[in-house]
Amino acid sequence: MTDPLLDGDGESVLRQVYDAAGPYLASLAGRPVLDPAAAPLLRELAGDLPDKGDGSAAAVRKLLHVGTEAATHSAGPRFFHFVIGGVTPAALAGDWTASLLDQNAAFRNSSTFATEVETVALRWLRELFGLPEGYGGALVASATFANFTGLGAATHWWGERHGVDVAANGLVGLPRMPVLSGGYVHASSRKALQMLGHGRDSVEVFARDDIGRADLAAMERRLAELGAPAVIIANAGEVNAGDFDPVAELADLAERYGAWLHVDGAFGLFAALSPRTAGLVAGIERADSIACDAHKWLNVPYESGFAFLREPARLAAAFGMPGAAYLPAPDDPRGGYALLGPESSRRARALPIWATLAAYGRSGYQAMVERHLDLAQHLAALVDAAPDLERLADVPLCIVCFRVRPPGVPEEELDDLNRRVGAAVLADGRVFAGTTLYGGRVALRPAIVNWRTTESDIEAFVEIVRSLIP
Repeated sequence: MTDPLLDGDGESVLRQVYDAAGPYLASLAGRPVLDPAAAPLLRELAGDLPDKGDGSAAAVRKLLHVGTEAATHSAGPRFFHFVIGGVTPAALAGDWTASLLDQNAAFRNSSTFATEVETVALRWLRELFGLPEGYGGALVASATFANFTGLGAATHWWGERHGVDVAANGLVGLPRMPVLSGGYVHASSRKALQMLGHGRDSVEVFARDDIGRADLAAMERRLAELGAPAVIIANAGEVNAGDFDPVAELADLAERYGAWLHVDGAFGLFAALSPRTAGLVAGIERADSIACDAHKWLNVPYESGFAFLREPARLAAAFGMPGAAYLPAPDDPRGGYALLGPESSRRARALPIWATLAAYGRSGYQAMVERHLDLAQHLAALVDAAPDLERLADVPLCIVCFRVRPPGVPEEELDDLNRRVGAAVLADGRVFAGTTLYGGRVALRPAIVNWRTTESDIEAFVEIVRSLIP
């Protein structure tokens, strides 16, 4: 086979994927998250670039054979590593539709359809989280890009305060932009600042303990001392134990000192969906920018972050492209979301978001979030009841931070023991959860955000962890 035009297997190769999808998805509940015995299959994908290809049917057959066995089955119910949701049936179908239609969602005149779907999806997301009507935003590739977008707009705002258009002229000649946060600031915010030219170490951290809880008094003293425009990062959902910065109090500080408030709500923004946890994000409606990641608790495919701004016109000011004769200007009615964020050509990532929100609605997502809240409390209770486990933190949301602590093991040996248990959990593959450092102690921090997860998965997780304690 030398030319895709001559490949007559176009429809049959799609049938292969469809035929594989049903059995694979049905098997997820009983599969290990990672099967170590399948690793040798990866060698089948290697070798030199073929001069003459095998055709689409043979290529996809091999990819499915290897992938369904050797992939990390993170779409399944026992993947608790990082903060990763599965993909709902509607979102998966929406994603297939996005690939089928192959739209460039950059501009209205490249795809009116994709632009309209994104406009509706963003409005629905705003309504889902209860944000004020004036907020607007754009879909981006990840939580990191959502932070990049929000902090990019903040950079443009900060430059304005110094009489400089940083989108046109950059940061040269300006002082360092002050960025303040509590100790929960995430690496993705630091990476965003790194890419924006501020430096990942530009964040001034004000923490009142070794956990990272924000020291508001120290932060206020610094803002008063600066007497200049600054950016505050509030963290809605810390990744080790699911704790929250006091968003409303940080909003008060921002208002009092004329600062920009950016909220990193990568997964914690979903606390707004339940009356049981909505208080954790009180004040979010006063933020200047908000970052979130739909592939987490919305359970849609990857490359589905989003950013909201209180003044959405700032997106075009910060991310609009310089004129090219064939491209629309930011204020052109033919413009589109490529002018409101860091990417130009863009996949129609709004389709799975629209599909899943249309399918399950506000009440469906509230029910899922509340089920996960219950599962997190169930896991916490199992940890508390186990004689060889120790919970290290409260459970405000969906993450349970704990460590193994068998009777008689000296404190100074526990960190090494937990590292070994964490490595054993990942190597075993039946469930997945990694280790972290919490308050100076090595711990496990399973996150429950997959729509498939049930009580039996939580109970299996605890049993497997305990069985791997040496």
